[in-house]
Amino acid sequence: MRRTRVTRVTLAVLVPVLMLLGLAGPAAAAGAASAPGESVPGGSAWPEPVPVVTKVDTEDPVVFITIDDGWGADQAAGARKLLMDRQIPASLFLLPGAYEAYPEYYRSLLASGPSRVENHTVNHPDLTKLSYQDQRAELCDARDRQLAAFGDSPRLFRPSGGATYPWPFYNEDTRKVARACGAEALVMWSQDLSWGQQPTGELESGDIILLHMGPTLEADLTRALDAADAAGLKPANLRQYVAD
Repeated sequence: MRRTRVTRVTLAVLVPVLMLLGLAGPAAAAGAASAPGESVPGGSAWPEPVPVVTKVDTEDPVVFITIDDGWGADQAAGARKLLMDRQIPASLFLLPGAYEAYPEYYRSLLASGPSRVENHTVNHPDLTKLSYQDQRAELCDARDRQLAAFGDSPRLFRPSGGATYPWPFYNEDTRKVARACGAEALVMWSQDLSWGQQPTGELESGDIILLHMGPTLEADLTRALDAADAAGLKPANLRQYVAD
């Protein structure tokens, strides 16, 4: 009787535990495999890669002004005035160190016009040479610092290319990491008007124009806006076309 009672007590304790383990094990494994932003590189299909946008597919008479990096803002006062006076909805793909170095410049620009800051990594590395986790640190840390600085999370991402700008600047991991870190599109460009460069032919609807912050930005931006005017095109908000 005593042995039987002990056996029953032991089974009463063990059976629920074993059932719990049997049920929790697969469920926990499934949860780990599908947790957003925690995919195993080269394994899980999650998260879904973001689309790559080089030119917006639209018949609207619009172009998109994008400005990279952010260093040299102290030499671009004229460009800020032009962006605010004409209410240009520029997409600013900035490095956290740059907007933290010139907080008044960027806060006044965002407060006085429709421009918005987007993700461009923390350190501007060649992402194709980084692991999945290192890419994730670059993008997610940049997102978090932007939210802290402006109260606004980026919705677009432009990859950095390092010192030599190897094409195409990104790989499949980059596109997955971008999604995991809150981006809805990876944005490249169809016209590079940085540092005095001229358009390659007349601007077309949907063109994404690349510019860089610095001493030539006012002249570059003026040239881009003149080219848009000549083609009958207006600067538009890139987020509204690729992230809404």
